Amino acid sequence: MASSSSSGLTFKLHPLVIVNISDHYTRVKSQMNSPLTSTSSSATVNNNSNGVEHHQQAHRVYGCVIGVQRGRTVEIFNSFELLYDPSTHSLDRSFLEKKQELYKKVFPHFYILGWYSTGSDAEESDMHIHKALMDINESPLYVLLNPAINHAQKDLPVTIYESELHIIDGIPQLIFVRSSYTIETVEAERISVDHVAHLKPSDGGSAATQLAAHLTGIHSAIKMLNSRIRVLHHSLVGMQKGDLPCENSLLRQVSSLLRRLPAIESEKFQDDFLMVSLIFFFCICLSK
Repeated sequence: MASSSSSGLTFKLHPLVIVNISDHYTRVKSQMNSPLTSTSSSATVNNNSNGVEHHQQAHRVYGCVIGVQRGRTVEIFNSFELLYDPSTHSLDRSFLEKKQELYKKVFPHFYILGWYSTGSDAEESDMHIHKALMDINESPLYVLLNPAINHAQKDLPVTIYESELHIIDGIPQLIFVRSSYTIETVEAERISVDHVAHLKPSDGGSAATQLAAHLTGIHSAIKMLNSRIRVLHHSLVGMQKGDLPCENSLLRQVSSLLRRLPAIESEKFQDDFLMVSLIFFFCICLSK
């Protein structure tokens, strides 16, 4: 890997991209069976003398970065997640194309500039993903976020790589080279990031306590919904067997509800729901 790029491009990275990647990694980490601080196969945490908490991850997260290029200036505005198969080092192209089409409807001027992942450094397998995206962007960039916590580090743990063709041992090879970048924000982003950075629970408790209370409420709601569905299912089975008298009003309500399910699972609903979710997410992140 070369030390720096010679392309002469200027990269501007928006905070929303960093927030998205961090959120993606945090969600995946929280969904792992074993806690990150355990010594299980999913992850381990080691503290070295430099105050760095090193995470040996069972897997990484992947996604695309989108934005615009004006002349020699590349501005990265947003990102979205990708489905990745680590056994074949390949991406789900149909999923990628569908997401690209949806983003085009909301942001017609944004294009796929490259992709992102998490880790301490670019790996050899990353080049497979990089080359797979060259039919969409002939010179994609690679945004790498290092999730390891280094309390002594003052710079952002984000690195942007470009790919260059170098002659190594007489053989032309495509390698990653580091590129410098600057953080670019608009007024709405500055307000939102500042608001999130200074967000504190209203009751004076810690953020972890507030999150735990929120998740407990969601868990209780889902548990209640599950119990009521079980009661309804038990009643319907009893009516079918003749153990309970038939209640026509209840059967009509259940039938009406079931007829709505195919519409909810339709492709059109998924597209519309995803588009509304994207717009809503932007309103939260970029508005105050």
